[in-house]
Amino acid sequence: MRIDLHTHSTASDGTDTPTELVRNAAAAGLDVIGLTDHDTTRGHDEAIEALPEGLTLVTGAELSCRIDGISMHMLAYLFDAEEPALLAERELVRDDRVPRAKGMIAKLNELGVPVTWEQVSRIAGNGSVGRPHVASALVELGVVPSVGDAFTPDWLADGGRAFVEKHETDPFEAIRLIKGAGGVAVFAHPGAAKRGRTVPESAIVEMAAAGLDGIEVDHMDHDPDTRARLRGLAKELGLLVTGSSDYHGSRKTVALGEYTTDPEVYGEITRRATGAFPVPGTGGA
Repeated sequence: MRIDLHTHSTASDGTDTPTELVRNAAAAGLDVIGLTDHDTTRGHDEAIEALPEGLTLVTGAELSCRIDGISMHMLAYLFDAEEPALLAERELVRDDRVPRAKGMIAKLNELGVPVTWEQVSRIAGNGSVGRPHVASALVELGVVPSVGDAFTPDWLADGGRAFVEKHETDPFEAIRLIKGAGGVAVFAHPGAAKRGRTVPESAIVEMAAAGLDGIEVDHMDHDPDTRARLRGLAKELGLLVTGSSDYHGSRKTVALGEYTTDPEVYGEITRRATGAFPVPGTGGA
């Protein structure tokens, strides 16, 4: 089995629609795909309707969190999307995205960059607007050569010249909410130092004690030494180890299935989840 548990669609900041995403996943030879858009489950119904036969969908979301001033992401798998407490928190985070984007645009304007809300809104389409959409606007304007080049201290990285904070959930609260909705909590790309400051291992130890299920180890933003260190930490703490592409379509260079999760780990995730179950494809494509 080939299992990719971290992907994004146009429901947040990916460039594939949910329909295109599942069709591309099947074409890439995947058996299981996780749809984990930022702070939203809006793409799930479309993905399920289009799900090709032979491909299984794991529903999820990537929750925006912050601890001690450090931004981090928590992958939530197979939770009840209508559970009131987690739903309210997702809406709170999502509703703060528009004023945050407008704040970044204002800072960029002060820096002499003629980006507009209309441009960013067009790029975001129906998705939850976020930094990658602002970054894409900078690419369109020729300010930076790629989306990744916008995530530097000069521009949109945490603490950068055009950075604006948004509401983000405390990770311990996120774990509690995910568990309360019957889901499984996995810390996304915990060693992605190129994105800014990373959460110290001591905090991961505390999260494990609070019910964290796993950490994403095999990821494009982790070099071999980081993967080895995280794998050792996961073993020490009894955490599940996942691997995923973090696919965003054309917004990133990584391909679907470039990094995958072991089938035994996938099986354990499905055993722990009580809020929702994987959806087998019925040939919708």
